[in-house]
Amino acid sequence: MSLPDELEHCATRALNSIFDTQLDNLEPWKGVVREQLIRSLALSDFIAEAILHDKTLLPWLMDNLMSGHRSDQYRVTLKAHLNRQQSENGLMRELRIFRRREMVWLAWNDFNDLISLDDSLSHLSKLAEALIMEAYDWLYRHCCIKWGTPCDADGKPQPMLILGMGKLGGGELNFSSDVDLIFTYPENGETQGTHRSMENSMFFTRLGQKLIKSLDQKTYDCFCYRVDMRLRPFGDSGPLVMSFAAMEDYYQEQGRNWERYAMIKARVMGKEQFECSQRLCQLLRPFIFRRYLDFSAIQSLRRMKAMIRSEARRRGVINNIKLGVGGIREIEFIVQSFQLIRGGRDPILRQRGFFSTLEALRSLNLLSEEDVEMLEASYRYLRRVENLLQAIGDKQVQTLPESSLDQQRLVLMMGTKDWVQLYDKIHVHMSGVHRIFDDLIGDDEGIENDKSVTVFSEIWNTVLDTDCIEKISQDIRTNHSVKKARVLLRFKQELAKRTLGPRGREVLNRLMPHVLNNILYREDGLVVLERVLKLLVRIATRTTYLELLNEHHGAITQLVRLCSASPMIADQLTEFPILLDELLDLQHLYNPTGLEEYRKELFEFSVRIPEEDMEQQMEMIRQFKQTQLLRIAAADITGVLPVMEVSDHLTYLAEVIVEAVVNQAWYQISEKYGQPMHLVSGTGRRFAVIGYGKVGGNELSYSSDLDLVFLHDCPDNVYTDGPKEIDGRQFYLRLAQRIVHLFSTRTTYGVLYEIDTRLRPSGASGMLVSTLEWFQEYQDKEAWTWEHQALVRTRIIFGDRDLSQGFSKVRRQILTKLRDIAVLRREVVDMRVKMYESFIRRKKGVFHLKKDLGGIIDIEFLTQYLVLANSHDEPVLTRWSDNVRILGDLVKVGILDTAQALRLRDAYVQMRDEIHRLNLLDVSVEISTNEFVEQRKAVKDAWSIWMEK
Repeated sequence: MSLPDELEHCATRALNSIFDTQLDNLEPWKGVVREQLIRSLALSDFIAEAILHDKTLLPWLMDNLMSGHRSDQYRVTLKAHLNRQQSENGLMRELRIFRRREMVWLAWNDFNDLISLDDSLSHLSKLAEALIMEAYDWLYRHCCIKWGTPCDADGKPQPMLILGMGKLGGGELNFSSDVDLIFTYPENGETQGTHRSMENSMFFTRLGQKLIKSLDQKTYDCFCYRVDMRLRPFGDSGPLVMSFAAMEDYYQEQGRNWERYAMIKARVMGKEQFECSQRLCQLLRPFIFRRYLDFSAIQSLRRMKAMIRSEARRRGVINNIKLGVGGIREIEFIVQSFQLIRGGRDPILRQRGFFSTLEALRSLNLLSEEDVEMLEASYRYLRRVENLLQAIGDKQVQTLPESSLDQQRLVLMMGTKDWVQLYDKIHVHMSGVHRIFDDLIGDDEGIENDKSVTVFSEIWNTVLDTDCIEKISQDIRTNHSVKKARVLLRFKQELAKRTLGPRGREVLNRLMPHVLNNILYREDGLVVLERVLKLLVRIATRTTYLELLNEHHGAITQLVRLCSASPMIADQLTEFPILLDELLDLQHLYNPTGLEEYRKELFEFSVRIPEEDMEQQMEMIRQFKQTQLLRIAAADITGVLPVMEVSDHLTYLAEVIVEAVVNQAWYQISEKYGQPMHLVSGTGRRFAVIGYGKVGGNELSYSSDLDLVFLHDCPDNVYTDGPKEIDGRQFYLRLAQRIVHLFSTRTTYGVLYEIDTRLRPSGASGMLVSTLEWFQEYQDKEAWTWEHQALVRTRIIFGDRDLSQGFSKVRRQILTKLRDIAVLRREVVDMRVKMYESFIRRKKGVFHLKKDLGGIIDIEFLTQYLVLANSHDEPVLTRWSDNVRILGDLVKVGILDTAQALRLRDAYVQMRDEIHRLNLLDVSVEISTNEFVEQRKAVKDAWSIWMEK
C-alpha cells in the first residue's frame, strides 16, 4: 500500500510515537492489519491520539477487529463495566473509555472501507443511546437510594424518559456530534422509600443535571458528548424536565413550527420504556402531524432556512456541506417538509430515518424517481464526506478543509484523483439538491410578485372603500361591479370577526389577489365569487389551507372551475376542506378510480391505520368516500363520464365501502364475543348484505341513501367461541347493529351513508337481520306485491358464495311465481296512485323528473310489473336488477317491441342524466313542463298500453 508523501510522513510520525511507548503492543500487528494500522494513523489524528492516550487500546483493538456488528451488545457490555463502579467519577471514567474504544473501532472500519455508511450511522446512534441509557440507569438507581423512588399518586415508580432529537432520534448520528435531548416524566408525585420525600420534578431535575454532567463534563479522559438541551420547551429558560401533562400543555398552546420540525425525529431512548413511550408519542403526535394537509410548513421551512443562511453569512461560513446551499440540511428540509405537510394524512411518512422516509415518498409518488435517486445519492455522498471529515480529529466540523493534509485524506478516502475533482463532485451533488429544494421550497425572496395581479391587490387592500372598488372594477371592465364590491365587503367584515392571527392575515393578503384574478373577469364571476368566499370564510382560521392555495395557484384555477360548475362540489369542499388537496393532482382529479380499482384503493388507504383504532378507521373510510365523490363529480361535469358510468362508479364505490364496513364491524364484534362456532375454515362468515333500490339496480346518484337487508344462515343452538359467549344469531344481530352504527355515526367527515333497512321482512317491526329460510318464507307467504316489486331491483352486494347463491335462488323462485295478471296490474297501479297522491306539489308549471306521472317512477313500476307478470314463462327476465338491461331482455323475449323499449330506455337515461346535472347544481329535480315533452309522452303511452287495460 502506498500513501502520498505527506500522509506517509504523518503515519510514520504517529507510529514512531507509539513505538516509543508501546513496543510490546505493536508486536502482534503484522501483515494486513499492520497496513490497516498505518493507513488509519495516516488518515486520523483521533485514532493516533487515542492509542497514545490509552495503552490498553491497541490490544483491545486487535481482539475486536473482526467482531462485526457490535451494536447489539453495546448496552450489555457497558452495563457490566458500570456495575463495578461505586462513584460518579468511576461512572464518567468508564463511559469515556468505552466511547473512545468503540469510536476508534468505528473510525478504523470507516477508514479501511470495512463498513457501509448505513451501518456506520447505525452504530454511532446505538453507541450514543447505550452510553446515555446506561448512564441514566446507573444514576437513577443511585439517586433512588439517596432521595427515594419517584412515584405517582398510586405509588407506581416513575421513570425519566429521554427523547433523542435530530439525527440521534433518526438513528443517523454524525461521527462527532452533539446529542440533542429532552427530559420528561409521566406523572407528578413524590419520592418514596426515604425519611424525607421530594417532589418528582425536583428528583428528575437533579437526575437530569447529573446525567448531563456524566456525558458532557471534560475529564482526563475527555468527554462523551456535548449535550444540547435547548430544544426542550421554553429553551434555556425552561425547566430542565417536565411532566407529560406540562409537555402537552406547552405544545398545544405555545409550540412553534420549528419545534414540530424538530419533533419529527424525536425518539424515546431505550426499549425498556416502551409503554411510557407509546403514551408520550400519542400525546405529541397531534402537535407534530396535523390531521389536515399542512402547507404552512413550507413557509416555516423557508424562514428556518433563511435564518440558517443569515447565520452562515454572519459567521462567514463557506464550503459547508451541511448548512451551505444544496447541503445536507436542504436535503433534510425537502424530506421533512413532506412529513410536516402530509404526515397527518399518510402514516407511512411518520418515520424518523431519512432513507425509510425517502422510500415512503417514492411509494407515494410525491417525488419523481429521478429526484429520489438524486437526493439519496447526494445524501449518502455528503454524509460520507461529513463522517470522514469528523473522524479525522473527532471534531464536529462540516466545512471542507483548507489544509492540504486533510484534503489529501478526503481525496484518498473518497477515491478521487485530486482535491479539485472531489470538490467538483461535492458541488455537483449540492447543485442538484438545491435545484430540487428551490422547486419545492424556495426562498421567501424568490416568491414571485405577479404584476398581473397588482390591480387585484389594490382591490383587496381597499375593499372597505366601496366607491374605490367600484371604480377599479369598472376600469377592468367586470360586470356586476357594485354587487361584487358588496360581496367582498361582507367577506372582509366577516373575517374581522375571526381570529386569523398575523400569519393567517399575511397569507390571505397574498392569496386574495390571485383568487380575484381568477374570478372577477368571468361572466359568472358574481356567483363563483360568493361560492369561493364561502369556502374561504370556512378555512380562514386554518392557515394551512390558505397556504395550500397560496403555494399552488393551479389549485385556485381548479377550485374556481369546480365551484363554477357545481354548487354541490363547492359545498362539499367547504364542508370538507381537506379535499382541497385533490386539486393539486389533475391526473387523478378528472380521472376517477377505475371500477375494478376501488377495492385496492380503499385497502391501500386503510392499511396504514391499525384495525383496532375504530375512530381513525371510521374517519378514514369517510375521507376516502368524500375524495372519490369529488373525483367522480369532477369527471362528470367535464364530460369524462357519461351518466351510466357515473352511476356505475357511485355504485361500485358504495359496494367496496359496504365490504369495508362489514369487515370493521366483524372485527369489533368478534373481538368481544368471538365468532359463531358453526363457522369452519373456508366457509367465510355466512353473512350477506342485499342491496335494494338504486344500489341494487346499479343506479346510485350523488345523494342516494342505501336500502339494505341483512341475511345469515346461522342454525339454532350455536354459540360464539369468545371470552364473552353469546348466541350465534344474537352475534349476527349485533353485527348488523354495528354496521348500521358505523354507517350512521357523524364524524368530522360527516355521515358515511344514510341507511334504510325498512325493506327487510316485516319492515321496521321485523328483525334487523334474518335467516335466508325466514326471508324465503316471508317473501313466499306474507310479502305484499310492492315488496316483490322491490325484489326485482335487488342483488347481493356483499356475501359468501353459498349464501349469495342461496339468495339468488330464492329471488328467482319468488319472481317467477305464477301470478294473476289482472290482480298484479291492479295492485301495481294502486301503489303508484298512492305514491303519487302522497307527493305534495309545491309549484305549478313544473314537472318532477322522478315522482310526477310520466317520470322515472312510472318507468320503474312498468319494468317491475312486466318482470313479475312474465318471469314464470320467461325466467331470463330475473337475471338483471337494473332497468336498462331489463328493458333489453323484455325485447329479446318478445314482450316489448324494439322501438317502444328504445323510447323508454332513452327517456329513462335522459331523465337520470338531468337528475345528475341538477344534483350537481344542488337544486330540485324539477323542470318546466315545456321540457322532456317527448320523453314523458313515451312513458305515458307505454303506461297506457300495459297498465290501463
